Amino acid sequence: MTDISAAIAALAEKSVLVLDDDAPLRTRLGRALEQRGFEVVLVGSVAEAVQAVKEKPPAFAVLDMRLEDGNGLQVVETIQAVRPDARVVMLTGYGNIATAVAAVKAGAVDYLPKPADADDVARALLAAREGGSPAPPENPMSADRVRWEHIQRVYELCGHNISETARRLNMHRRTLQRILAKRAPR
Repeated sequence: MTDISAAIAALAEKSVLVLDDDAPLRTRLGRALEQRGFEVVLVGSVAEAVQAVKEKPPAFAVLDMRLEDGNGLQVVETIQAVRPDARVVMLTGYGNIATAVAAVKAGAVDYLPKPADADDVARALLAAREGGSPAPPENPMSADRVRWEHIQRVYELCGHNISETARRLNMHRRTLQRILAKRAPR
């Protein structure tokens, strides 16, 4: 963390906009980025983000892809229009190639899966600033953890309805219940 904090301290401008509709995740990530030296603005919707960008365009942004009132790509476009040198990292629980390509075409410099580690986010922002590509994460999630996170996300989107979640995941309901009863894998 000290290398990251030193790199952030050397920046002329440290403002970062964090957009996520998941309040606990947004707050945790915001605190972690503040501890590393960024000046953080937290917002929970596309409308709030667009307003914040118009008031004070950030040097950096960490944006969720899917939000209740729209899409993080709308905010990327707004940021690029107001401040083309801003560096944007997209976060998503729905990692797929099509959305990653769309994010990069809109102006994002990296695309990370949720839940992203604050060090990985900071490295992606800094690597983008230096013109290089970010290094791969030091401790990537295991395949079991990625699967578990995906199941949890679908379960949440289905309003904690096990039958609907099992149907969407093409999984037997009892199998899903057993998976949900266990602790998250590392």
